[in-house]
Amino acid sequence: MPLYPTRPPRRRLLLSALLAFTALASSSTSAWSQAALPKEVKIGFQKGSAVLVLARKQQVIENRLKALGIPSVKWVEFQFGPPMLEALGAGAIDLGSVGDTPPVFAQAGGSNLVYAAATPSAQHAVLVPKNSPIKTVADLKGKKVAFGKGSSAQNVTIKALATAGLTFQDIVPTYLSPADATAAFNGGNIDAWVVWDPYYAIAEERYGARAIADTTDKRLASASYYMAGKDFATRHPAVLRAVLDELAKLTTWSGQHREELAALAAEATGIDVKSWSSAFARAEFSLGPLTEAHVAQQQELADTFQSLGIIPRKINVRDIVWNGAVAAQ
Repeated sequence: MPLYPTRPPRRRLLLSALLAFTALASSSTSAWSQAALPKEVKIGFQKGSAVLVLARKQQVIENRLKALGIPSVKWVEFQFGPPMLEALGAGAIDLGSVGDTPPVFAQAGGSNLVYAAATPSAQHAVLVPKNSPIKTVADLKGKKVAFGKGSSAQNVTIKALATAGLTFQDIVPTYLSPADATAAFNGGNIDAWVVWDPYYAIAEERYGARAIADTTDKRLASASYYMAGKDFATRHPAVLRAVLDELAKLTTWSGQHREELAALAAEATGIDVKSWSSAFARAEFSLGPLTEAHVAQQQELADTFQSLGIIPRKINVRDIVWNGAVAAQ
C-alpha cells in the first residue's frame, strides 16, 4: 500500500472542479434571483378602472405574486391619470392604467416609464347641463369647457372640436379634476364638461347631463394603456408579465359578467350600481399587447399636441414601448 493516496486522473479533477463551480454558480444565481425580487409591487388605480378595482377586491394579483415569492401588493388610488403617472415616474408605484393622453405628457416631461399593455378606453362624453341651450359641439365656441389637464379627456376635447371645425383656441379651457368639475358643472360655473365613465354615467344618472358628443363616434375613440416604471419592467419582466396575465384573465371575465361586475364595483367604490351598469353596458373588455396601430395612434396624438404647443417637444412613442408589450404583426 502506498504511503500517500494516488493522484486522481486529471480528467477527474477537471470534472470535480466543473461540478463544484456549477453548483456554486447555481446557488449564487438562485440567491441573486431571490434577492432581486421586489418585496412589494405597488399598483395605482382609479375608481373608473373597474378591472383593477375588482383585482384589488379579489386579490388575484396578491395570490399570483405570493406564489412567486413576493409577499405584498400595495394599492394606491388616484382621481385621474396625470398624478398617477407622476407617481409612476418617481418610482412611488410600479404599474397603473391610464387613458391615451397622460403617457404623452409624461414622455414629453422625461418620466421614466414604459407602455406595458393596451386595453380599450372607458367611454367619454362632452356633457352639458340638462337645461343648457348648447345643442351641438359647434355651440361650444367661446364657452368654458372643463376637463382634466393632461388627461384623456383633453384629447377627446380637441378631437370633438375638430369635428365641428373648431380648434382649442375657440374655447375657454378650464382645467379641473373630476371632483372639482362635478361641483363646477352643478354650480353653473362651466358650460360643458368632458369626462369618462363612471363619471360620465354618474352625471347622466344623478344630474341629468346631456351628451352632445361621445366616443362611440370613432373619430373620437382611443385606447387606454397599462404603464409600468421603466426600471421595474427592466428588472422584473416576469413579475410584470404575471400581473398582466392575471389582469387579462380578469378582463375577459368582466366582459362576460357585466352585471356582476357592476355590483362588485359598486360595493368597492361606493358609486351606485345603476351608474356602473350604464358604464359597463357601453364598455369594451380586452387586454393585450400593443399593436402597430396603437403605436401609430399615440404618435399621431403626440405630434398633434406638439404642433399645438401643448407639449414642449417632439417625442418618439416607440422609444418607451416595453419590449414585452408589442404584439406580433
